[in-house]
Amino acid sequence: MIFDLYSNEDCMEVNNFYRKLFAEMPDLLFQFVIDTHNHYTFPLVSKSVDEIFELSFKEFTDDIKHIIYERVFEQDREKFFQSLVKARKEIVPWELEFRSVLPKKGLRWFRVSAKTELSSDGKVSFFGHISDITDLKDKEEKLRISEERFQFALDASTVGIWDWDMATNNVFYSSLSLKILELESADIFDDPERWDKIVHPDDLPKYYSDIKEHFDNKIPYYENYHRVMTSSGNYKWILDRGKVIKRDENGKPLRVIGTHTDISLQKEKELELLKTMKLYSDQNSRLLNFSHIVSHNLNTQAGNIKSILDFIDEDGGKGTVGEMLEHLRTVSNDLNETISNLTQIVKTQSNINIAVEPLMLCEYIEKTVATIKGYDKQKKVTIVNNVPQYLTINFNPAYLESVLLNFTTNAIKYGHPDRDPLIVFDFGIEPEGYKSLKITDNGLGIDLKVYGELLFGMYKTFHKHEEARGIGLYITRNQIEAMKGTVSVESEVGVGTSFKIVFNDL
Repeated sequence: MIFDLYSNEDCMEVNNFYRKLFAEMPDLLFQFVIDTHNHYTFPLVSKSVDEIFELSFKEFTDDIKHIIYERVFEQDREKFFQSLVKARKEIVPWELEFRSVLPKKGLRWFRVSAKTELSSDGKVSFFGHISDITDLKDKEEKLRISEERFQFALDASTVGIWDWDMATNNVFYSSLSLKILELESADIFDDPERWDKIVHPDDLPKYYSDIKEHFDNKIPYYENYHRVMTSSGNYKWILDRGKVIKRDENGKPLRVIGTHTDISLQKEKELELLKTMKLYSDQNSRLLNFSHIVSHNLNTQAGNIKSILDFIDEDGGKGTVGEMLEHLRTVSNDLNETISNLTQIVKTQSNINIAVEPLMLCEYIEKTVATIKGYDKQKKVTIVNNVPQYLTINFNPAYLESVLLNFTTNAIKYGHPDRDPLIVFDFGIEPEGYKSLKITDNGLGIDLKVYGELLFGMYKTFHKHEEARGIGLYITRNQIEAMKGTVSVESEVGVGTSFKIVFNDL
């Protein structure tokens, strides 16, 4: 049975209902009337007035407005009474949040909500309730402070936030995520393909693999380092973290949240550190190799000299002295050449204050061409210089002359017997932006499968040429690496060889 309050004519039953209802309501229920003479009367005030507002029924007289005025927090008094005047004058609902200072509870927050009615005699009646919202305000304030701290932490960091709703296939990207991509800093909702399309192709397999592992619950969260292309066309390194926070009954991910962090600077330093460590490792390997070579070569030469001198001492008739002296001269010349080569290598490897200047690469190639004229008169050499005349590189002048001369003379020295030497110089820009020079010949070529690892070693030769000493490429590589550059080779036996120098120069 439904209790119809409005059609029930039993006053006692209705009053009973109101009494029970009011007793259970924590809010202060009220009706007060303001007449044309500005007198206040309170036909209805619930018992909770003492609990909420710390006032008794006896205090609700015409002077109650003065008591209330004193209870309202000083900074809110003007707002409190202006809102009441407005509601009375315009006959609109009276809605307000204000503070009061109570004798026992101290400062409290209240919300008043009342309906306004105008009677025919000019009186204005307010029917409403007052709620104590202090706890709610405290929670709101704590939430506000927490949000401010969170926002400050976001603004002060380089971390962007993303939130992927897989049911709708929409992703929320925070302004900082877009700022990393050098786009307008405004929070947006977008499809997840936006990020996938800009991930570096080389990083995509690991990127997808890491996400799938987490989606399959094999790892507790997703973490991946990858490069993304910005609006300017450059790549940045990103640390991407994420975690599934909602799955369906079958374990299928429904929602994923995560962060984007720009780690380009750290990654650049890491790559630079790895490059430096590799250089030091290579340098240590070369020094160790160098020490073995020095020990072996000098001991060999010294042993040869000692053997020849011992033979002379033992030859009582001195009949072979002249022949032995010839051998001694040969060994001495070889020793002198060895010491000269080793001295040049030591000078390159130990020189830490190498002068570096901007050099016109085309001019140095032309200078090399002029130098080697007549180098081998039996061959007709063609040299093609495709390097732009305006191009400059930062390099040591003496080293550049030596490097170009060595590669050029080698191309002639190891030319194919069935054709005249052709040497081509080409300039290029590497994917990382570094300048490079490729020197290509049509000579004998080198079997890199057999000699690849030995190519730049000291005293390593690959052709039966009477002038081959195995020192030129070793010195050349040392000079290039002293300039923080790199050198690589491509070759095919019987076709020719290409050496590529990548300069430490953007």
